Amino acid sequence: MIRVGLAGIGFMGWIHYLGYQRASGVELVAVSEPNEKRLHGDWRDIKGNFGPPGEIVDLSRVAKYADYRDMLADPNVDVVDCCLPPAMHAQAAIAASQAGKHVFCEKPMALTTGDCREMVQAASNAEKQLFIGHVLPFFPEYAHAIQLIRSGQYGKLLGGTFKRVISDPAWMTDFWDPNRCGGPLIDLHVHDAHLIRLLFGMPSSLSSVGRLRGEVVEYCNTTFHFTDPSLVVSAVSGVINQQGRAFTHGFEIHLEKATMHYEFAGFSDKGELMPLKILTADGQVVRPEIGGGDPSEAFVDEIAEVVKCIEAKEPSPTLSGDLARDAIILCHKQTESVKAGGVVKI
Repeated sequence: MIRVGLAGIGFMGWIHYLGYQRASGVELVAVSEPNEKRLHGDWRDIKGNFGPPGEIVDLSRVAKYADYRDMLADPNVDVVDCCLPPAMHAQAAIAASQAGKHVFCEKPMALTTGDCREMVQAASNAEKQLFIGHVLPFFPEYAHAIQLIRSGQYGKLLGGTFKRVISDPAWMTDFWDPNRCGGPLIDLHVHDAHLIRLLFGMPSSLSSVGRLRGEVVEYCNTTFHFTDPSLVVSAVSGVINQQGRAFTHGFEIHLEKATMHYEFAGFSDKGELMPLKILTADGQVVRPEIGGGDPSEAFVDEIAEVVKCIEAKEPSPTLSGDLARDAIILCHKQTESVKAGGVVKI
């Protein structure tokens, strides 16, 4: 049984907590949170953009710490799950590694590439694993697309375009602060940056055009360049200032013998879904049965990946610190390109 200490009880802490109630091979044994009300189980003020609202939680059998640093000394904790604010990820993850714990850190990995590199090095020095919670590959549409690509059933991967756009998240007071949350690229587009890195490898350069809000990119279009000139990859991400569409994401992925398409948009009146479709070379439209519908299921699968890799003593091909570090590098390079107005080498 893998024993977890959860650092930070906010929206993502709540979602991870729900995942631990349903995942096998893992047990939540400790929590840390400076908010005394939440530390003692009153999570009713927690709200987010998916999943159920927070509720009263029974923490009577869980060790409780006001400071996560005290939790690091708990011998019953095997893994520290870091759901602290992004600006605290690096400090907490490095300290947890140095305390001899595996680390499961929510995305974004950190706000700077330097911090990401230090997190990877600290885990390596401690001979412990570092997992970064990039949950997107565990959502059924994305998981099915990745499985088909890796199977080779439809031939070589040729490229794709990826979308992730939200309305202005006014409920996140630090969203636009580059030193606290990081803005749309670091907090939002990083999902697709990670997926692009996972599917295609690291680009050699990129070119972005976009709008700035203060020091961070508000909205941008990016073309990623690879040493293989046959790969054509692009992404659009950012914030619109009309609150009627809170969220949209999707992809169109090109292979030699098929194109995969998926998109979901959440509007203020209702959500609209264009389910995953596979357009084949012989003119068919294949609509695979992939299940899903509950976003929290992906977090259960993500936790299962952490458990499997710790038990097998093998790194995760999806949640590794190296991949997550590269995603942050891509986000910063896109900001650099928008500001410079040209191609940026990676």
